[in-house]
Amino acid sequence: MIPARWPREEPLRERLLHVDPRSGSLRDARVSDLPEILRPGDVLVVNDAATLPGSLQGRGPGGAPIEIRLVAALPRDSFRAALFGAGDWRIPTERRDPPPPLRIGDALHFAADLRATVERISEVSPRLVDLRFDSEGAALWSRLYAIGRPVQYSYAQAPFELWHVQVGYGSRPWAAEMPSAGRPLRWDLLLALRRRGTKLVPLTHAAGLSSTGDAALDAALPLPERFEIPQATAEAVAAARAEGGRIVAVGTSVARALEGAALQGGGMLRACSGETDLVIGPGYRAKVADGLLTGVHEKSQSHYALLHAFAGGDLLERASAHAEANGYLSHEFGDSWLILQCSGLRPFATGDAGKARSAES
Repeated sequence: MIPARWPREEPLRERLLHVDPRSGSLRDARVSDLPEILRPGDVLVVNDAATLPGSLQGRGPGGAPIEIRLVAALPRDSFRAALFGAGDWRIPTERRDPPPPLRIGDALHFAADLRATVERISEVSPRLVDLRFDSEGAALWSRLYAIGRPVQYSYAQAPFELWHVQVGYGSRPWAAEMPSAGRPLRWDLLLALRRRGTKLVPLTHAAGLSSTGDAALDAALPLPERFEIPQATAEAVAAARAEGGRIVAVGTSVARALEGAALQGGGMLRACSGETDLVIGPGYRAKVADGLLTGVHEKSQSHYALLHAFAGGDLLERASAHAEANGYLSHEFGDSWLILQCSGLRPFATGDAGKARSAES
């Protein structure tokens, strides 16, 4: 897959591959076609977590260069963080220098008025640590926003600003990386969906890192992540269920939050908050979400494994081959898939591929 290297100017014109698990059909569309694909009574669930300025450059013991990438906020102004050595986002994570060896109690310095102390080193990898900053509350958050940068990877063409990696409805800064499936959902599209009777409801999920380059740590991804399901969202899902509407999760983080919350609630989605360690993959049967709006994922990613809860492996292989052959772009600024059973839509036919390429050029 070719990654999208920068935000595009017309998100509603971005490509959308509709994957129908019932018929096995593939249909090329645009993000702007969502109001025609979804039905009145359907519920679109989004992750309203804002993206943290989670990458901080600093110095470790002895002045060794170090980068931390914040993974999750913890109590008492602490954070879980992944560590990197010298370098920045321009170097692929798997080629980054390792961080200097750290011990509990070591101090990391990020600015004259901001430092953090290592409180815990994970058994998963010495590159995953819990840090406690020496600032608190608003003062800490002000410093993080002043010196932190968005987490990004080497396929990008230039440094991201924080506004590049925010969804339009973002609220609390919980996400280590942008919940990117919702990125192209501009307000005019959301209003069009609402006018047609599709309901939009939020939850908040602390989307974590996609990759660290450390084999042991990457094998453990996704790590446990916190979530919050509002009462109105639980009620909207229950009402749609009773009336025959479909629940569409916008992004793998929403699917994980919905399914994790339902498992903790005995199979029912209720208003709650907590942390889920659920890993969704082949063989998992979704209990809440009927469909998934997602970005285009590489088959090696844990995000792609989650897609198997919504469509069979053979269909996903065909969808991946079609997306690659027809120039769909991947990663956070890439194109989208909608995996959802639908009837009455024209299935993709072989002759459409040339039309799609012509429309894109």
